[in-house]
Amino acid sequence: MTTFVAHAAGDEACDLPISYRSRFPSHTTKCRGRTLYRSQEASDYACLLEVDPMVVHWRCVTQPVVNDSPALKPRHRYVDFAVRTSDERNLLVDIWHGIPETITWLPAVAERLGYRYQAVSIFDLNPVRVQNARDLVRYAGWQATLGDRVRILAGLEEEGALTLAECLGAVRESRPMASIASMILMGLLEVDLDEALLGPDTAIRAARS
Repeated sequence: MTTFVAHAAGDEACDLPISYRSRFPSHTTKCRGRTLYRSQEASDYACLLEVDPMVVHWRCVTQPVVNDSPALKPRHRYVDFAVRTSDERNLLVDIWHGIPETITWLPAVAERLGYRYQAVSIFDLNPVRVQNARDLVRYAGWQATLGDRVRILAGLEEEGALTLAECLGAVRESRPMASIASMILMGLLEVDLDEALLGPDTAIRAARS
């Protein structure tokens, strides 16, 4: 991934102070570096990055992207994430609290840094997926035991699909929900996160290779 080196704007270049705070999630599987978020919506999007199978890794961007113009005080924009995807795309993701505005200079500057600028409105976030992602990411860092992984994957190979309740019942060596959640976060199991909140009847399948 191209290293993100923004033209760092000093405090004198900022019209308003930007406050990055440590929020949930602080423990992740794909984040590189510190987890500092500008807003609740940004932290929600971080959870979505964690459950997106196309995301290889991501990190929080805490320096502004600055327009490379000769102006004394060049324009700048804070974005939220630098994301690397499995199809080798590098994205600068900017979470907006409303409809994204057009910033004419930003896509070109992002491209010169080796990224594609992507503006995301909070209205684009599926609240069901957000809640499911938040619930799963609480278990980031946990690892299911080998025995439990083998039992669950063997059962799925035989049945094709099992309910979440049935998968929980197959866990014998560790914490059931933590083990299933960790296997989903690791990409070993697939589950529909968009239609309904996770529950006992949620269908679980082995991830397609």
